[in-house]
Amino acid sequence: MTSTIKVNTVTTESGSTLTLGESGKTVTLASGASQTGFGRTGTVDWQTTPKTGDFTGANGEGYFINTTSGGVTMTLPSASAGDIISIQDYNNTFDSNDFIIQAGSGVKINGGTAAGKLILTTEGQGLTLIYVDTTVGWRSIESTTFNTSSILPAYITATGGNTVATCGDFKIHTFTGPGTFTVCSVGNPAGSDSVDYLVVAGGGGGGAGCTSWNAGGGGGAGGYRESAGTSSGAYTVSPLGSGVSTIPVTATGFPITVGAGGAGSPGQAAKGSNGSNSIFQTITSAGGGGGGSQDGGVQIGNNGGSGGGGGQADNPSPCGGYVCGVNKGTGNTPPVSPPQGNPGGNGALGPGGAADGGGGGGGATVAGGNSPGQPTGGAGGAGATSSINGTPTARAGGGGGAGSTTGGAAGTGGGGAGNGNGSGRAAGTANTGGGGGGGGESPSPTGAAGGSGIVIIRYKFQD
Repeated sequence: MTSTIKVNTVTTESGSTLTLGESGKTVTLASGASQTGFGRTGTVDWQTTPKTGDFTGANGEGYFINTTSGGVTMTLPSASAGDIISIQDYNNTFDSNDFIIQAGSGVKINGGTAAGKLILTTEGQGLTLIYVDTTVGWRSIESTTFNTSSILPAYITATGGNTVATCGDFKIHTFTGPGTFTVCSVGNPAGSDSVDYLVVAGGGGGGAGCTSWNAGGGGGAGGYRESAGTSSGAYTVSPLGSGVSTIPVTATGFPITVGAGGAGSPGQAAKGSNGSNSIFQTITSAGGGGGGSQDGGVQIGNNGGSGGGGGQADNPSPCGGYVCGVNKGTGNTPPVSPPQGNPGGNGALGPGGAADGGGGGGGATVAGGNSPGQPTGGAGGAGATSSINGTPTARAGGGGGAGSTTGGAAGTGGGGAGNGNGSGRAAGTANTGGGGGGGGESPSPTGAAGGSGIVIIRYKFQD
């Protein structure tokens, strides 16, 4: 219980000082009584219920202003010298919806025009005004603004992946197969609240050759998509990641799909199969296109993340001493920006059909090579290199086309080499999305399988 004492019962006087009350006691004025000469201490009494609509301020009060749903206007009251009002942006929304301070008729703010106004548009701003006189009117004496550095940083915490590695202040979750990336806490902008990613689909399988001379096309690489890496360590990315935004996350589980590589052609005169898609949240990378075969309607490479190479040409037009066909598969299918891959190369057929070659499968950054019009397969297109896992690593290279003499080279980034003179065709490397090499003459006429894809997620977890 607070002790209260009447003023006229306890007063002491010493020189020019008059003391009211005693130590440990409270001096109060009766209800309805007025006071003069005490003055204010330069502070206000804060009203903790936020203002969400227009209102008229009162001397000696401070207000939290909530403009989340729309702009708010405060009209200043009639005032005497020394009157004081303060305001503060309630939840950092003045930059979204304005807060207006409106002076009354004939009253100025900061010596401006009578009945003028202040419009506050800065996130987190606070302001104190004191009424001085008729010349200046209400004068702003303090102004504060929101500073994200004053917020204690909070960081993403998450689980999931076949491996979880640490690289400095960053965590790296690598999925080499399906799983769930579970975000346990989101963090904030002062720490981390978004993730960088690399999503590579399965590569396409190589197309078939035949028992003698005929050559299949190389499989196209799986679609390659990545973010710019600027929010989780500014690591080196390929040109496909330049300017690509990170992904904000919420506290939930995100299913991860890692695409399988496409099967090589099941037999002679058959295309390779497309690889399967890889998926993380809104990002889907398309499986690489299977390579074409050497025979009629199956010689055309399949469309995909990167296109499959065409098989040896059939009923083509003259091309020097050889004949060439336009039978490559199209890349970046379905289309995304930046493109997730490139087209394959065209196959070719030599005089009398005895010197033929399949086109190379497309890669993430380079198209598959055309068969050079001699018994040589086209080279697989080059993939892309990223350091999201802390080490520069190439992925999504195209498979080489087969040649009756020399197989096409594998595309950098896990592509498989094409068959040459009955040997040498290779599968795409697992977890790179590389395309499989094209098949040639017996004993290995069938195409090789594409490599499986991969999903990598990276974020900041500490300072």
